[in-house]
Amino acid sequence: MTDINTYEGAPEAEFRDFVALLKPRVMSLVVFTAFVGLWVAPVDLHPFVAFCSVLFIALGGGASGALNMWYDADIDAVMRRTRSRPIPSGRIEGGAALSLGLILAGFAVMMLGLAANWFAAGFLAFTIFFYAVVYTIWLKRWTPQNIVIGGAAGAFPPMIGWACATGGISIESLLMFALIFFWTPPHFWALALFMKSDYHIAKVPMLTVTHGRAATRRHIFAYTLVLAPFAIWLGLTSVGGPVYLAASVVLNALFIHGGWRILRRSEDAAIADGYAVEKRVFKLSLYYLFLHFVALLVQNAMGGW
Repeated sequence: MTDINTYEGAPEAEFRDFVALLKPRVMSLVVFTAFVGLWVAPVDLHPFVAFCSVLFIALGGGASGALNMWYDADIDAVMRRTRSRPIPSGRIEGGAALSLGLILAGFAVMMLGLAANWFAAGFLAFTIFFYAVVYTIWLKRWTPQNIVIGGAAGAFPPMIGWACATGGISIESLLMFALIFFWTPPHFWALALFMKSDYHIAKVPMLTVTHGRAATRRHIFAYTLVLAPFAIWLGLTSVGGPVYLAASVVLNALFIHGGWRILRRSEDAAIADGYAVEKRVFKLSLYYLFLHFVALLVQNAMGGW
């Protein structure tokens, strides 16, 4: 990791630059899935406690993003899609990002413990550690399985939300974790298929770089097959029901079909049409996860099994 400091003549940091450090797009997923995990839990929380819980989970997610940007500044500086971020562009010093991340992490964990319970707070602390240390510092630069193992960090928020309400873990929260965990690899590998040059230049051992695109295509299809049973199983638990189950069956059929189309594609065909299929499957993967959690909310409003 190379610390990148602001250079002479660089634009001064604005408030939006510090917001960008928190990775707001990633945080939005954290907030939404944590909220769903909390909302569908079989315990009624006071609305203020629920609001504070989601807020502090969001701050914890933002802290993870800041710590990730601090450590990955050297990688971000050479990748086209990340080189305009606040640290590589010189608007914010690496040390400031590190300080912000640590302060937010400590604040979020302590306040979640006071607002909800200390089990949920400990879970949040572990998640921040997992993303910042296990994934960012260790796995990301060491193994092509970085997305597979590191994806656990993004899968923990609904479990934390559930823990805020119940103080524990259940089969429902484990299956929400599994839904995100097994979704993460095909989602990011579909992106990597048309972003390979960035990872190659940055020397990040993404599967497309270490094993090639043909192997990546096989892995994407395999994970869509592994993912489907866990997603559908969630519909058979206490938080599921006919609405969720119907949505899950349709979404998984579409995702498996997309993975099959990626598997059957030759690289020449993909290059010829600008990776159009891969880009469509990547976009489908975004809707896939979002609509599963929306279906949980709808099912909860209508009543489950």
